[in-house]
Amino acid sequence: MKKTNGQQIISLFEQWAPKALAVEGDPIGLQIGTLNKPVSKVLVTLDVNQKIVDEAIEQQCELIIAHHPPIFRNLKNMRTDLPHGSLIEKLIKHDIAVYAAHTNLDIAEGGVNDLLVNCLQLENVEILEKTTAENLMKLAVFTPKDSTNRVRSSLANAGAGKIGEYTNCSFTSEGEGRFRPSENATPYIGEASKLTIVDEEKVEVVFPVTFKNRILKALFSAHPYEEPAYDLFKMNIEVNEKGLGRVGTLANSITLHEYAQIVKKQLQVPFVRVVGDLDRKVQKVAVLGGDGNKYIQSAKRAGADVFITGDLYFHTAQDAEAINLAVIDPGHHIEQIMKVGVADYMTAACTESKLSVEFIPSKLSTEPFQLI
Repeated sequence: MKKTNGQQIISLFEQWAPKALAVEGDPIGLQIGTLNKPVSKVLVTLDVNQKIVDEAIEQQCELIIAHHPPIFRNLKNMRTDLPHGSLIEKLIKHDIAVYAAHTNLDIAEGGVNDLLVNCLQLENVEILEKTTAENLMKLAVFTPKDSTNRVRSSLANAGAGKIGEYTNCSFTSEGEGRFRPSENATPYIGEASKLTIVDEEKVEVVFPVTFKNRILKALFSAHPYEEPAYDLFKMNIEVNEKGLGRVGTLANSITLHEYAQIVKKQLQVPFVRVVGDLDRKVQKVAVLGGDGNKYIQSAKRAGADVFITGDLYFHTAQDAEAINLAVIDPGHHIEQIMKVGVADYMTAACTESKLSVEFIPSKLSTEPFQLI
């Protein structure tokens, strides 16, 4: 069976978790090897270490998709007699590419933080810390009445007119259009050098600013006039908000101690660290996979009773205690939830695109800590 090109796989992945979502300076993307090669098997992992590379070799994978970039800081050398250089050497020798999706996968809809939210069964979910959003634009275009429906339909198919849960939204008003074609024009209506008056309609639609080029392409392909008359306005309305972490609510309030036990069970960790009165009631929950020390105040501003995050520092724990914010720390490794989540998503996406690829969630734990 013909293998799929690696670039096709990553192109699909980046439709879900675009690089543009990543926070500034995050070293995401292709880190080792090439995507310009056939790929039939992809290993999905949280981290990349020697054991993971051996697993990829055993499974005959040509590509690894990792959450944590194996090259996080600038390399000063690539010595193969040292652990990091040896790891890269083994990957290159076995022609295994490594692609990293870090904060862009955290932020993406359905990504790491949404997977955690679903696992913890939170409702009424919102973003904890907004990182990006798009402005809306408005297009107003003037068209002869017999072409209005065709133009309106073309714009809708290109993505214009989506407002919340509604699509095909537009407004139409009637009026008269006047124009005088030059001798070099080839008018759809009227004659050269003669003033023409036409019953026209103005169609108004809104769309995210990043859709601008495709919306104009759709307009020009459907509009009958040689020179369509239109206006574009940038609006001070934001849509498609994205961000780190999530805030949601439990169906019922329970004690911090009870909820800590649920978190421990749901996330399949051997222990959790807890800050706060174990008998206090909690219902509103903030979640941020990985290291969430910088977002203690964000969780408090969001009205959370408890914040679930990893790698909690001693002094950050004291700060949380001081502002009466409970914290449950199940460790950084809870982000391993992405292994099955990414494999499932990409299997469905590649199947829909008729790409023959197998996605394998790593069976190995990269948790470095042990309990004694």
